[in-house]
Amino acid sequence: MFHSPWFLTLLFLVPWFAWRMFRERERTGIAFSSVAVASRLAPTIRQRLMWLPRALTIAAMTLMIFSIAQPREGREETFIDTDGIAIEMVVDRSGSMQAIDFKIDERSVDRLTAIKKVVADFVIGDDKLPGRQTDLIGLITFAGYADDETPVTLDHGYLIARLQEAEIEMTRGEDGTAIGDAISLAVERLNSLDDRQKQKVKNKIIILLTDGENNAGEMDPIPAAELAQTMGIKVYTIGVGTQGEAPVPTTDIFGRSTMQWMQVNIDEDTLRKVAEITGAKYFRATDTDSLEKIYAEIDTLEKTKVEAQRFTDYRDLAVQSYATPFVVVPPWLLIVFGLLGIRWFLEMIWLHELTAD
Repeated sequence: MFHSPWFLTLLFLVPWFAWRMFRERERTGIAFSSVAVASRLAPTIRQRLMWLPRALTIAAMTLMIFSIAQPREGREETFIDTDGIAIEMVVDRSGSMQAIDFKIDERSVDRLTAIKKVVADFVIGDDKLPGRQTDLIGLITFAGYADDETPVTLDHGYLIARLQEAEIEMTRGEDGTAIGDAISLAVERLNSLDDRQKQKVKNKIIILLTDGENNAGEMDPIPAAELAQTMGIKVYTIGVGTQGEAPVPTTDIFGRSTMQWMQVNIDEDTLRKVAEITGAKYFRATDTDSLEKIYAEIDTLEKTKVEAQRFTDYRDLAVQSYATPFVVVPPWLLIVFGLLGIRWFLEMIWLHELTAD
């Protein structure tokens, strides 16, 4: 690109100068009786190159006009300034999550499988959600106990891999629904961010997903929510499961797999109060579509601020050199002076006799 492109109109004069320089000039001559012998003589190298000084002059003139127009190479740099969000994904993996009342691509799946798919789309992104690329995200799963699966991290691929490895708790002694402990652990992890992470975090939120009621652990959900509110952390709560009853796979005394209908018991009042205390919202998901819409709404409510600032550094090619993948090109004006210097050498020294009038 050129800073002063109007100077390029001077290029229209170049053909006229070229015509003036290369046109045949009228010369005086001496009459000879015959030029047959001279015509059979082969031209010397200097005779062959007598056009070169004028060609160099035209090339230097053309490049000079381009230089006057100030050719520039723009190097654009983009600086991204983000105010991210620290998110703890808290996922229930108690025995009741094996209820098969959700579908993925028309295929019936258990609740945890559907959650894995929707959470992955929320974090990584799909055709409906942009993903949370600039957010610190951690994962906590819980049944009778809360387990810290990953710290808050930007390595979302690792987080999703850990989520995919999560399994429904089938051991009787380990089963249960420790909602209060899970919230408390999530608050602790968000509150323990290092100074560098805290500078980049605008908000801290917890997204708690469960299909039951608090029946395990040491801490109740309400005090845990009050602790979160004190720390400025919002707790979005999601109750998962169909209304009434849901089919659960079981094995009869003969070892055959059967379906048994199980009553759905979600403590919606507690989940709703937890969300209200922390200034968040409670949602109810009865199928995969509603679960996807919930995460889409949370994605809208908790937006990450991303500002891009673009700066362009221009290099004036007329007076500055620049590098290509193969060679460093000198400034254009230096090339002009080089062409004129070669012209002077050829015309004044090597081709002096031929070009002198």
